[in-house]
Amino acid sequence: MKIRSCLPKSCAALAVLPVAFALAQPPEPKIEAAPPVEELVSEALRTAPSLAVLRARLAGAREMVAPAGALPDPTVELVLQDMGFPKWTVGVQEMSMIGPMVRQDLLYPGKRQARREAANAEATTRGMELEQLQREVAAQVRTLYARVYALDNERRALVAARELLELLAATAGARYAAGESEQEAVIKAQLQVSRVGERLDDLVAERQALVSALNRLLDRAGDAALGEVEALPPVPEASHAWVELAEANAPAVAAKEAAVRAAERRLEAARLELKPNLMAGAGIGLRGQFDPAVTLSFGVEWPVWKKEKQTPMVRAAEQDLVAASEELRDAKAAARAEAAKLAAELRRAESQIVRYRQAIVPQTSAAVDAARSSYLAGRGDFSTVIEDFKEWLNARTQLTAREAERFIAWSGLQSIVTAPTEN
Repeated sequence: MKIRSCLPKSCAALAVLPVAFALAQPPEPKIEAAPPVEELVSEALRTAPSLAVLRARLAGAREMVAPAGALPDPTVELVLQDMGFPKWTVGVQEMSMIGPMVRQDLLYPGKRQARREAANAEATTRGMELEQLQREVAAQVRTLYARVYALDNERRALVAARELLELLAATAGARYAAGESEQEAVIKAQLQVSRVGERLDDLVAERQALVSALNRLLDRAGDAALGEVEALPPVPEASHAWVELAEANAPAVAAKEAAVRAAERRLEAARLELKPNLMAGAGIGLRGQFDPAVTLSFGVEWPVWKKEKQTPMVRAAEQDLVAASEELRDAKAAARAEAAKLAAELRRAESQIVRYRQAIVPQTSAAVDAARSSYLAGRGDFSTVIEDFKEWLNARTQLTAREAERFIAWSGLQSIVTAPTEN
């Protein structure tokens, strides 16, 4: 901002203030720039412990597909048939024998396939849950990054504001020493310098909290440093079909759709359990001096207790399907509502950014410049300078906050409108 005019006694003081101030204040240390946000997103997707948990569960669910359709293990028995018991008559009595017998339980046709399909559907559900968590982690990283961006920009604005305030305080001090203003102006300027210092200290703690939360997602040390966030990626032009895209592509909806399919497969498998299982066996009986005897058997399971066992299981599976269908309906409603809310927040942020850039920021700059010029010319009040300065600082802080809000809303939308990928 330019100083348009000043009183004769204060001009001499102002002429040396910038040089003296530059000598008194050490330069701001150069802070390393933070990595791009998408680089951190990729790192989080590789290293986040919560994702490692679901990947392990998905791998375990996939390992259970093959066993779900496997045959029961065969039974091996040693059979003794002694016609003169307690005497040992094997080899003496023609009907006495001893030997092994193997029996294999056989499932009713279609049961093995139904069980495999049910297990595979469960694995698919775990995969959709992993996809959902991946989207959530990516959105969390982008949200934290945007909030750090807002704090870093506020810090830069406060540093610039502190320099201006110290210059104003020195100007007020020079005018007070020359008898051209009241001591109140000096005190108010010093108070605002203190307020800026207070906020700068608060920013350090707030930033550390955000960075530690980001480090948790990146599986880094809690106090690992993050460079200064200088800019956010550009946000693409808003779509007008967010709600429809969210209902079709939201990972929570995909996970519930997979849960419905899994419930359908479990119901199909439960209904097949009403069918009797089969069994087959073979054995050889050794009879000593007589020829060996071969035994073959075939049996059918008799579902005597199906009213107490299989039928309730079918009814339970039917209720599970009803519950899964209702959860899917709720997930679609939630996706629609979330998309509508985020779209509204995105539109609001975009509108406010335009307002701040085109009106509020230039207007506050002009106001504080005019107020300072009037004060230096002896026509204005220093309180007006301070109030206009507050508006000037708040406008810059709010602009970066709106930019962060826009990026956060866009990130949230991307997490629910992008088509799921196969895990």
